[in-house]
Amino acid sequence: MISTKDIFSISSERTFNTVALDVFKFQFDNNPVYRSFCDLLYKHPSDIKRVEDIPFLPIQFFKSHQVLSSSAPVEVTFSSSGTTGAITSKHHVTDLSVYEQSFRRAFHQFYGNINDYVILALLPNYLERQGSSLVYMVDNMIQQSGHPESGFYLNDLDALKTQLITLDTEGKKVLLIGVSFALLDLVELQQFQLKNTIIMETGGMKGRRKELVRDELHDILKSGFGVSQIHSEYGMTELLSQAYSLGNGRFKCPNWMRILTRDPEDALSLQHINKTGGINVIDLANINSCSFIATQDLGRVYDDRSFEIIGRFDASDIRGCNLMVL
Repeated sequence: MISTKDIFSISSERTFNTVALDVFKFQFDNNPVYRSFCDLLYKHPSDIKRVEDIPFLPIQFFKSHQVLSSSAPVEVTFSSSGTTGAITSKHHVTDLSVYEQSFRRAFHQFYGNINDYVILALLPNYLERQGSSLVYMVDNMIQQSGHPESGFYLNDLDALKTQLITLDTEGKKVLLIGVSFALLDLVELQQFQLKNTIIMETGGMKGRRKELVRDELHDILKSGFGVSQIHSEYGMTELLSQAYSLGNGRFKCPNWMRILTRDPEDALSLQHINKTGGINVIDLANINSCSFIATQDLGRVYDDRSFEIIGRFDASDIRGCNLMVL
């Protein structure tokens, strides 16, 4: 039986590969949806000798099936945002402590002690609905920070502006984490010159503004906040881990997470590094759901295992992923 200790103590590529193969065997045996998918591909643990041989479950299955590798009761169901009437992804989590370990350890790996930061959160569209895994994470981080100034700001940009200037002027380390459109709203209200603050954006416009390419968005935010880099978080409802970019749009994964790319024309074929393709994620923190997911994002992986997100597939571009979705 794989333990979370095995997952979160990974410190080498060799150990990662060993644990990933063990997780695959466990999920093949205990996840009926994933087992059926592997059976349709005629993939059995006896065929899987390398991580690259593991089948990746299309992310759409989280919309159409209950993806579970555990028989324990579900503690919480995280759901994705969606337009009215749209089918949303649901991630049924049987052990919230695994998620908490994952995001706490990942933050510490890239940013150090959470207690060193005042956490300010500008996530209006996430706060306005139920079931956001991002809100759960940030709320937990706010509590962990231990600073009375930490907190969420829904639509009160004036209060956030004042708090941000005060904290930065006092020399306190601040992390402002926000959705892109809300951060743009803030810099339209006030031009800052921040010296002690990290600005972290969590994603797109969610229909509130015209979509911008990353470089354009980051240039506007760098100018508006007076900072040299914009940090980013890469996560999604279907994952219990996040990758972080400390600038320039290059994300790095925590030790128990990896990114591979697949051929855009052949979803079952992996590509070499430095080529643009569909993003496949190995997230070993997903031990109780599925750790091997083919997303709808397009990106590129580099020699140092960092990666960037370039865009998304249109629904019409998803090929080879529809074996069981219907």
